[in-house]
Parts: sequence; structure tokens; C-alpha cells
Amino acid sequence: MSLPRGPRLGIDVGSVRVGLAASDPDGLIATPVATVDPGDRARVVREVCERGAAVVYVGLPRHLSGAEGAAAGSARAYAISLAGEVFPVEVRMVDERMSTVSATSALREAGRAGRRQRSVVDQAAAVVILQGALDAERATGSRAGERVAARPDAETKTEQ
Repeated sequence: MSLPRGPRLGIDVGSVRVGLAASDPDGLIATPVATVDPGDRARVVREVCERGAAVVYVGLPRHLSGAEGAAAGSARAYAISLAGEVFPVEVRMVDERMSTVSATSALREAGRAGRRQRSVVDQAAAVVILQGALDAERATGSRAGERVAARPDAETKTEQ
């Protein structure tokens, strides 16, 4: 059984910036989209709606041991709130250990280091998160990560 077509959105949630990445409708390759302020969830919701996203993957920053800390709690809270805002689009959490390290390394190798890197490292981390989810989808034939349930009291953006 194959997954339904549709772009996927990847999100790297940080305390200072949120990186966004998107895929093609077949879910083959992730590309950077934007870096936004963490409080600008309206922009993220707009991206989900305008792109017709089939699923949104939010990175879950675990420690190398697999344990979850404060950053993971913040990412989960962000994902839960977002799930309520983009319902019925599915929101899923995926392990993002080392995504920022991988993104920073790739940017450095591409000759983009230091201050010039800061503006795009979150987008690059979102690409790493999304590409990992896309690769997992192809390997398993199912959505990656764990599904996020919207808060029961969250407002939903559905047409009645």
C-alpha cells in the first residue's frame, strides 16, 4: 500500500527561530523554505495550507541517550498546538538527534560559515528532519514518527 501523494512540511523548532522545509508532492526530496520567528505560527499554518501539505513532520530534539529534555517539551507543545491549527492535516514528531549538527556541517562544507550560516541553519536542519522522514516513508511504506493529537480545546481551521 502506498502513501497518498502530497507535499510534506518539515519543521525545526527552536527557541529563537523555526526552520521550514517542504517536499515535492511525491515526497522524494526536501528543500528549504523559510526561517520564521517561533511566535509566527500563522506563517507556518499558511505554508501548510498553501502547499496543500499531506503531513507535517516536527523534529523532536532528544538527547543522544534518547531521553527528552526541555527542548523536546517545547517542540511537543509546539506540535500539539500546530496540530489543532492545521487539523485535519496530520502532524507527526520525528527524532531529530544531530539534525542541527548535520546541517551546520553541510553548510560549512558548502562554504557558508559563521554569521552568514545562522540565517539558514534552521532551514537546513528542517531539510535534514524532513529528508529523514521521507526516507523512512519510502523504507517502510508508512508515515514516520509518532502522530500528534491536537489539544481537545484547540481551535481547528476546518471549513464547515
